Amino acid sequence: MSCSQTILDYGLRSIGIGERLLPKTDLNLCQQFTLIGSGLIWNVYFAFFALLIGFFVANALALAKASPSPWLRKPADAFIFLFRGSPLFIQFFVAYQLFVMLPRAGIEVFGMTVATNWLTKAWAGALVVLILNTAAYSAQIFYGALMAVPKGDIEAADAYGLTGWKRYRRIIWPTMMRLAWPSYTNEAIFLFHATTLVYFSAFPAFRQQGDSLYYASYFAGQTFNPFVAYPIVALYFIICTLILIGLFGIVNRRLNRHMPGATRKLKYRPQLIR
Repeated sequence: MSCSQTILDYGLRSIGIGERLLPKTDLNLCQQFTLIGSGLIWNVYFAFFALLIGFFVANALALAKASPSPWLRKPADAFIFLFRGSPLFIQFFVAYQLFVMLPRAGIEVFGMTVATNWLTKAWAGALVVLILNTAAYSAQIFYGALMAVPKGDIEAADAYGLTGWKRYRRIIWPTMMRLAWPSYTNEAIFLFHATTLVYFSAFPAFRQQGDSLYYASYFAGQTFNPFVAYPIVALYFIICTLILIGLFGIVNRRLNRHMPGATRKLKYRPQLIR
C-alpha cells in the first residue's frame, strides 16, 4: 500500500471516516505518522474548545474573585482553589464517577428530561473537566492582572466620564489582557499538552477512535519499539505548540500595538542555563 493510499484510508479514522480496522502487519512510518496525526484531531478538539469556553469562564471568575461581595468572591475562591489544588488526573476520574452516577434516563428539569449519558463519553465529559481546570488557572492569572491594572488608567477613565461596563470594556479589560497574555499563553500550552491525559483517564474513546497517544500506544505494543511512535507524538505536539505560540503572539502584538517596539518580530532565544 502506498503512503498516499494510507493517508486516504487512515487520515480521518479518529473521527470515524475511513478504514475501521487498524493495520496489524508490515507497519511502516507512513502508517504511524498518519494514524497518530489522525488522533491528534481529538487533542486539538479538546484544546480548542477548552480554551475557547474556559476563557470566558475565567474572566467571569476573575471578576467574581475581585468582587467586594462575599457571595461572589468566596465561591470563586473555592472553585479556583479546588481545581488548582487537585491533580488534573484525579479530576478526570472523580468527574467520570460522578457522571456515571447520574440517572441513565436523564434528569427532569422543569418538566423536561435532560439527557445525561453523553457526559460519560470522552468528547463531552473530558472536555468539561478540561474547561473547568483551565478556567481555574486562567482566572487566577486574570485576577492577578486585574489587580495590577495601573490606578492612573482608572483615574483617567473616571476623568473622561467612563464608568461601569464602558470603563471595564474600554480601559480595564484591554489592560488586564495585555498584562495577563504572556502567562495565559503558557497556560494554553500546558492545557494542550494535558489533553494527552484523556487517553489515561476513565473516559472511553469514541468507538475506540482515540487521540494521538492512543495510536502511539497501539504501535508501540505492536512493534515492541516505543522509540518511534512516541517521538512522533512529541514531534506533532512541538509543531502544534509552535503554531499556538505564533497565534497567541499575533494576539499579543495586537494588544500591545500602542506600545513602543510592539511591531518588532518575535525572536527565538532559547534558555540554555536556568
